[in-house]
Amino acid sequence: MNNEHPNTPATMTAATSTPSSSAAAAPATDTTHSYRERRGELATYFDRTASDKWVAMTSDTPLNRIRATVRAGRERMRATLLSYLPAELDGRRLFDAGCGTGMLSMEVARRGAAIVAIDLAGTLVAQAQVRAAADPVTAAIDFRVGDMFDPALGEFDHVVAMDSLIHYDARDVVRVIKGFAARTRGSIVFTFAPKTGPLALMHAVGKFFPRGDRSPAIVPVGETQLRRLIAQELPDWRIGRSERIVSGFYTSQALELLAPGFSAP
Repeated sequence: MNNEHPNTPATMTAATSTPSSSAAAAPATDTTHSYRERRGELATYFDRTASDKWVAMTSDTPLNRIRATVRAGRERMRATLLSYLPAELDGRRLFDAGCGTGMLSMEVARRGAAIVAIDLAGTLVAQAQVRAAADPVTAAIDFRVGDMFDPALGEFDHVVAMDSLIHYDARDVVRVIKGFAARTRGSIVFTFAPKTGPLALMHAVGKFFPRGDRSPAIVPVGETQLRRLIAQELPDWRIGRSERIVSGFYTSQALELLAPGFSAP
């Protein structure tokens, strides 16, 4: 889902869980058992338990103080990822991996891109379609429910995954990114949950809450380890810009990867 949990779209304590975009998954042959198991948890949580909260989070509905900081953080992160993409995208094909209610996709559509946007949560995709239908430009977005690794999706110039990989450990994150790289000509921009002291503490404390009272846990990832794994698995790709966004209970870090021969805008 776009983009964004125990907790909130990217961090929150388990007791105050808010929605996040459910992450899509790789084919069973390319993923670990833990990855596939978590994918099922995310699909259930974001398609059923948290769908109403997520729709509210991605609208102008008034929120409490904590969730308002999360919304503000997400808006800053979305603007950051958009700044990593070319201002003009006419003739380009972009993949929104974990699109949620489609906010990022709709902004990119106005730059001229042909967009495929996918999420595990059908209720959120349905909401995205309703919102996009109000404008002829965004109405052309190809919203789908399903697996981001479906080979039928084809190749892309750019891939964006906002807060849709923050529930996985570093090795699974890189496994997903490597799958994207195999069908991406330009750039991949994604976010991860950086391993900081406060975030690690929230992650640990969240485990003590009853399972029914918490959303799927985020997994803090060490930036150094992540960069090392990317360099090992994608030696021809270059790591570009990076920015950490902290806004109250939201913490997430953007990272840009550039395909061989591609220059950042």
